[in-house]
This record gives sequence, C-alpha cells and structure tokens, in this order.
Amino acid sequence: MGTPLHGVSASPGIVIGTAQLLRWEVPEVPVRVIADEEVPSELARLHAAIAAAVERLQLCKARAEQNAGPAEAAIFDVQVAVLGDEALTGGIEALIRQNLGAEKAVELVFLEWRERFTRSTNPLMRERAGDLVDIEIRLLSILLGLPDGDPVAAGPDGDTILITHDLTPSLTVQLDRSSIRGIATDAGTRTSHVAILARSLGIPAVVGLIDATSRVQTGDRVILDATNGELVLRPTAETVARFADRARQEAAVRSELAAMTTAEAVTTDGVRITLRANVDLPDEVERLTTTGAEGVGLMRTEFLVVGRTAMPTEDEQVAAYRAVLEAFPGQPVVIRTYDVGGDKLPVGGFPHEPNPFLGWRAIRMCLDEPDLFSVQLRALLRAAVHGDVRIMLPLVVGVDEVRQTRSLLREAAAELMRCGVAHRADVPLGIMVETPAAALTAASFADEVDFFSIGTNDLVQYTLAVDRGNAALVTRFTPLHPAVLRLIEGTVRDAAAVSRDCSVCGEMASQPLMAYALLGLGVRTLSVSAAAIPVVKRLIRGVSLGAAGAAARAALQAATAQEAERLLRDALADELGAGVTDGLLGLS
Repeated sequence: MGTPLHGVSASPGIVIGTAQLLRWEVPEVPVRVIADEEVPSELARLHAAIAAAVERLQLCKARAEQNAGPAEAAIFDVQVAVLGDEALTGGIEALIRQNLGAEKAVELVFLEWRERFTRSTNPLMRERAGDLVDIEIRLLSILLGLPDGDPVAAGPDGDTILITHDLTPSLTVQLDRSSIRGIATDAGTRTSHVAILARSLGIPAVVGLIDATSRVQTGDRVILDATNGELVLRPTAETVARFADRARQEAAVRSELAAMTTAEAVTTDGVRITLRANVDLPDEVERLTTTGAEGVGLMRTEFLVVGRTAMPTEDEQVAAYRAVLEAFPGQPVVIRTYDVGGDKLPVGGFPHEPNPFLGWRAIRMCLDEPDLFSVQLRALLRAAVHGDVRIMLPLVVGVDEVRQTRSLLREAAAELMRCGVAHRADVPLGIMVETPAAALTAASFADEVDFFSIGTNDLVQYTLAVDRGNAALVTRFTPLHPAVLRLIEGTVRDAAAVSRDCSVCGEMASQPLMAYALLGLGVRTLSVSAAAIPVVKRLIRGVSLGAAGAAARAALQAATAQEAERLLRDALADELGAGVTDGLLGLS
C-alpha cells in the first residue's frame, strides 16, 4: 500500500511522481565571539552579504517575471527595501560592535522582528513575517557559506511533486509552474495562497498535511491523491497501478467534460444559466478564454497593489484592465475595486488594527482615501472604452457608501472630460453582497446599484463568525448552513423584485453541490474558477430547476449544514445518478 498522509484537498487530481523536497528554513547558527580588531572586517562581511542577497533577489525577480509576470514579481522589491532598512541593519551592526559574529547578530535581530510581526493580528504584518523569513534564510546562507536551496536552484523537473512546509508568495512566483505536476504542503487551508494559486492553474494540490516534510525525501516515489486529500509515501507497485487506473478514469471524465467548452449551459427544463470566470491572477486570462466562460464575473485588483513598493499608476491600471477586456470582446468584465486595507498599501503608514477583517478595509479604506480611489476610478472609466466594464464595490454595508462612490465617479468623469481623455461615464455600478447587513437590506439598494453579486466566501465567514483562513476551524466553515442559504435566497428574491441582476462569485459557485443549491435558490449567473467551468456546466445540463428548487427549499428548513448537505446530495443523485454525482463532486 505505502504510507498515506491525510490533509485537505485544495485542487483535485491524481498524480504519481517523484518528490522534490523544498526546505526553505532558517539554518542553525553557531555563536561566534569576535575580537575588537575584527569588528570592522565583520561589518564589511555583513554588508558584502547584504549586497550579494540583493543581487540574488534581483535574479529571483527576473525569474518571477518570466514565470508569473511583473505584478507578482514586485514582491522582491519589498524584500530589497527591507534589506535597506536602516533600523534593521543598524540593529545588526550594533550587535557586531558588541563582539558578536555577523551570523548570530542577523539571527537575533531577525528573530526580534519576526516575533513582533507574527504576534500582530494584522494579516499583512503576518504576511511580511514570511518575507522576513525569506530574507533571513538568504542572508544567513550567504554568511554561513551554505548552498542556495531556493526553488530557482532546485529547478523541479516534469515528474515533480513539490513537497514543502508552505509556499510563501515570494517562493511561489519563482516556480516554473509548467514543470510541477502537484503540490503538497504541511500548512494551509482551502483558502490559503497556495490553494488559490493551485486551483487557478489547475495543479493538483493537498494542503494541511502537518508533517509531510519530515517524512519525505527528495527522490521518493509518491502518489498525490488531491481529489481525496492524501499523499501516499513509497507506494507498492499494486498501489501505483490502482491509482494509475483511478487517474485514467478521472482523465476520461475530464476529457468528456472538455466538450463542455462549446456546450450551452442549459438545464433539462430549458433554462439558460450564465457562466462567467473569476480572474485571480493576471496570467490566467489567456487560459480562461478557452474555457467557454461568458465574460468575467469577478476580476480582483489586489494583485496591482500587494507586494509593491509604490501604488500602480493610472496608465498601468488601464493596461491591466484593457488586457482582460480584449480577451473577452463584447462580454461583461466585472472589476472589483480594491479589497485591501491600509495595511496592504505601499504608501501611507496607516495604523495597524487588532481585528482587520472587521476593520478599515475595502470600500471603507477607498472612500477614506479618495485620492487613491479616484486614480482607480479614472482608470476604470478609461478602460471602459475598450469593452463592457462593470464596477463592483466590496464589503458594502450601507447605501451611503454607494452614493459616495457615485459622487467620486462623477468627479473622475468630469476631470477626464476637462483633460480630453477618452472614457465612458455610464459604467454600471454594483455591489458585492458579502455581509449580513447588505444581504438583509438588499432592497434598499434598488435605486443606487445596477447589479448585485454575492461573495459567499466572506458572507459565510461573517454569518457564521468563522475565520475562513483558520485551519483549526475547517469543519465549522459550512457554506450550506441554513442561515447562509436564507441570506442568499433573500438577496436573490429582493434583487428580482427590483429587476436587478444577481450573480454569485464566491467559492460556493465553483462546487457542484453548492452550485446546485444556488440554482435552486434562484441564482441564474455564476462566476467560477477556470477549472470549475466544465464541471459546473455538466451539472447544469443534467438537472432541472424544478428539482433544484425543491431541494433548496428543503435545505432552507434544515436544522444543520450537514442535514442540508444530505438533502441536496440525495436530490442531485436522484437527477444525475449516484455515480455521476460522486464523480462530479470528486472533481470540485
């Protein structure tokens, strides 16, 4: 059989290959005391190591630009800036002047900074702690004369299943994604960075394995069963044959689903459903055009901001939006305004918050910083001359936020008019319904917005008071909870009453059983990940809205999420058959 390790399926698929263990860890550092006369040379050695680290980071940035694009590669500019921080280098120099060797001085100062960052409840501060680890590893490796162990040097080949503790953004953007067949990590949840990236690129991935890196060696034969969330170590020949058969079966199903690209998304009782795509990363766009997506239902714009040292210019934003519009000519492209907090901006010096998920972020930050927001709004109005742009506001809780945005849009259009810059002033404006407040008062937005889009990731989080990024709460993050279903049903009903489109762009839309519930609740437009489009389209073509509606009504009255799931699964199996249902759910 082999030894199975159990984790969480982040992106489905079965891969048999060779493990490539990526250890990106802080090395053990010996204590070394230096004499007074050695201090100048030790300081020189420190600065030579810093210069070498900066040079290496520039090479990493170039590799990342090739593999992931310039926007994601900008994270290395942040790391270079950290190495130039006088408070950081000054702290190291002070310890060297106290006769401590450069390696130990680096370790102690970085330890202090990392502890300060990891104790923060602010998510960006914790993310920056990962940057500090990357920088420390690189600097200590140079000072200690250790071999370079980052993914640029490791260079995974075509048979590679990458095994690592976690993939920080700075590591991920260096990877040659085309040569990696699967990813397995000790850490992570279904909504973590590596999980989102893997789904976007269609790479099978299992996260949350806890101790895989301590049980695997580079070169080991392994099986990644990312459909069921398992990593099988050193499998027997019989086990390999069994999984190879399963992989062929899944490949056959996926091949059959590939025909869905050109098929109509029409239910068995003749109702047409609109399927659009979510755009998470700029390099996804080309792949999305081959999926049969009818436009973009959610384009996130955070990639323009996070990990940079300066805010994107207006022209840079226009170019990014235009590229997506030109990939989907004549089709809607819904672009969400910045869903970030002041903690993620490369400008400012904004205060850190004890609870950023409920704090100064998204539309709140944008309205409080109109100079920043207006640049994005002008870019969106300019991009609109190249296609069907629709602007969407995140984390809205009241009508006043929409009114303030409309005022800023009018000012942006007037400024572009005065400057003689081509633009459209009549761009549709909508909101993401991702708070209970917005869901319960959807009807009050009727005169203010042109459309609604339900963001189920945050709606579930805020309704159930469950942090969706916390691995310890995975079993409590239950999107089919009757409370969530009732909020969705009410929003769809209120939108229909005022003749406004209402779509769903969250994770629920990408999972067949939940998509079945959404159809039954009255949703007629779904925006999903690229990999989910054929799966969800196959679901749509095999079910009737009558049966889906009856199943959803039963789920609304369920006492628990588990009961709601059972009712929906049974109803779906009655329509598709148990085998097809299990197959579709296994591919989600």
